[in-house]
Amino acid sequence: MTNYILFVSGGEIVLVMLLALLFFGAKAIPDIAKTVGKGMAEFKKASNEIQRELNDYTSDIKKDINEVSETVKKETDGIKSGMNDVSSSVSNGMNDVTSSVSRETTEIKKDISDTYQD
Repeated sequence: MTNYILFVSGGEIVLVMLLALLFFGAKAIPDIAKTVGKGMAEFKKASNEIQRELNDYTSDIKKDINEVSETVKKETDGIKSGMNDVSSSVSNGMNDVTSSVSRETTEIKKDISDTYQD
């Protein structure tokens, strides 16, 4: 939303007041100002009411979205934890296999060495 700022100098304000005085007369200007003030107050009251109603109606939706978001986060954290457990198990299994293969290789080399030395 863009805010526009009006730059009005003192001379322009005096000119507008002078024109209003000429068009409406001195007696009508206070009534016009009072009417404009009431209109602005009503407009502000209506806009605040609309904003309040929008916040009331969207608060339930925001709450539901937050609940779903938290549930999804918990589920993904659980999946990550499970993946870490699986990764650790696979890594431990690979280490066991590697050490077994290394032992077997060492034994085979020893057997071959013993066979050819005899």
